Amino acid sequence: MNDHTPQAPPPPDLWATVDTLWEWLDSHRPIEGREGVLLRVLKLSEEVGEVAEAVIGATGQNPRKGVTHTWDDVQAELCDVVITALVALRTLTPEAREVLARHLERVTRRSAELPARADVPRPSH
Repeated sequence: MNDHTPQAPPPPDLWATVDTLWEWLDSHRPIEGREGVLLRVLKLSEEVGEVAEAVIGATGQNPRKGVTHTWDDVQAELCDVVITALVALRTLTPEAREVLARHLERVTRRSAELPARADVPRPSH
């Protein structure tokens, strides 16, 4: 039997990819030192703004422009935020993986201690 169903590529190793992106960015950094680090962190604000733009575009909230984006665009912009944040964290410390793991553990533990709220609506798709 000849199955021509395309196979999905294996998922990339997240931290290896973050390291690769960080190395490439570091070798192409136009501004060095503290200012370069600060600009890398500020890049996160730009990416968050692009999420907002995509949400406004997906919902058609700008009557002059109408619907200009899709929810797939919103998802892609959110991914850019995550990638940018991870690269910024890696810029601040080579132990970014461990820092994130410890922080995620604290947030998970903290949220597990909170009682469930029945009055909070859950998003639906």
